[in-house]
Amino acid sequence: MSSGLEHVLKKLRGFFDQNVFQLFESERTFCRRRRMQKNEMGKRHFVLAWPESVPVRLRSRSIAKRLFFSAALLSFAILLVAGLVLSTIYRRTAEANFDERLGDYLHELVADIATSGEESRAAPVQLGEPQFKLPMSGWYWQLTRLDVPKPEIRSSSSLFAAKLPRLSESGVPTGAGGARRGYAKGPDDRVLRMVERIIDMGDQGIYLVQIAATTEEIDAQISRFEFDLVMTFAVLALALVLSSVAQLRYGLKPLRQLQEGVAAIRRGEAEKIEGDFPQDLAPLAGELNLLIGANRDVVERARTQVGNLAHALKTPLSVIINEAAADRGPLAAKVEEQAAIMRDQVTYYLNRARVAVRARTLGGVTEVALATEALVRTFEKIYSERAIGFVLTLHGTIRFPGERQDFEEMVGNLVDNAGKWARHAVAITIEPEPCSNFLERRFFRVAIDDDGPGLAPELRQAALSRGKRLDETKPGSGLGLSIVADLASLYGGVLTLEEGPEGGLRAVLRLPSA
Repeated sequence: MSSGLEHVLKKLRGFFDQNVFQLFESERTFCRRRRMQKNEMGKRHFVLAWPESVPVRLRSRSIAKRLFFSAALLSFAILLVAGLVLSTIYRRTAEANFDERLGDYLHELVADIATSGEESRAAPVQLGEPQFKLPMSGWYWQLTRLDVPKPEIRSSSSLFAAKLPRLSESGVPTGAGGARRGYAKGPDDRVLRMVERIIDMGDQGIYLVQIAATTEEIDAQISRFEFDLVMTFAVLALALVLSSVAQLRYGLKPLRQLQEGVAAIRRGEAEKIEGDFPQDLAPLAGELNLLIGANRDVVERARTQVGNLAHALKTPLSVIINEAAADRGPLAAKVEEQAAIMRDQVTYYLNRARVAVRARTLGGVTEVALATEALVRTFEKIYSERAIGFVLTLHGTIRFPGERQDFEEMVGNLVDNAGKWARHAVAITIEPEPCSNFLERRFFRVAIDDDGPGLAPELRQAALSRGKRLDETKPGSGLGLSIVADLASLYGGVLTLEEGPEGGLRAVLRLPSA
């Protein structure tokens, strides 16, 4: 081997050791930095690298739901407590008014006794309420003289020879003015509201005066009030719920704008988050813009380094191959062979590093239909001599969240491989995968079928191995399918090989959809 070839090999070894180490060290540092950024951001949806899977538990932990249900629960509790308090206050007020009315009848009864002579005390007492005259009407009065050996009892006609129970025997304490007020069971088992008082008339005697009336009237008033209160509070609760919804929509609108801004960057429709945000969210939007800018700077530096390394290795490898080709010895032949392998391997790993850098970049979006149609036109010209027909079937509008060059490299490798083995036709079908939850990450499938001899199931996995060629008669380096599998995995997708409907091979490429 010539001294020039040895010199080039030494320089290439030093250059390769230094630059390749720096390249992959830079990629490792970038990945470590991304993991730290993801941890600092709480591992939410906004990540600069495509995640393996997007979390779908947003709705169960929604801030809007928390605010809405907490506001609804507090409003319900407040309205319930307020309703109970108002109902209690009204009941007490109604009872006080009813007691005052019974007290007026009691005073009238006492005044009638006090002004009556001894000879007229046996006459019936006349009160203004007609209910006192109707039997078992629920309105009763009763006078009981207590200062005689045998108590003398006089009562209203409505009692109809029955007697009223005493509140003093039920343990009801004496209230203001010496009167007792409380509930008792009447002669017809109805609940009565009763007022009783002991009156000392001096020489005329000591009397227990009792006035009682059924609670049906007061209960009806309270029921009407509670019904009106419930209806009013129900309308108020509905108004509070609607106001909470409106408040949440208005209050969380800046968050939706921030989400739309991040989504626009991910789709490639914007370079940064723009908009007028409240002072609570403006710092977050600014930090996200800084984070996106820092990511772009790191990616651009890595991309530049990859390009420089590729350009720097191209010339030395070409020199080695040319020097080895000039010398026809066995060592030169081995050097030429290994240099060619090294060129393929370097190309493979440089492409992989380049795609890894691009896959972590936000904003790249490719129209699948345009890119695939261009590929089909190209391969129709390449395989025109063999008369291979290419049939493209597209379902819907699909966008790939990555650069067009990477998409064309993946699909182009698969279509090229199918064209090599096909007898007459290659079918390309692109369709979106069904999605049950709109928060899940969406995917689409690219199925490429040929009518060739196919591939045995035990050989399909081997075909995806790097550098593995199952048939040496076909041109290629054995890196095509492995490159597609690696590129797909970097974007969060997967490549699988199946049996085609025409007996040939079906390559199914599953990729995320923007």
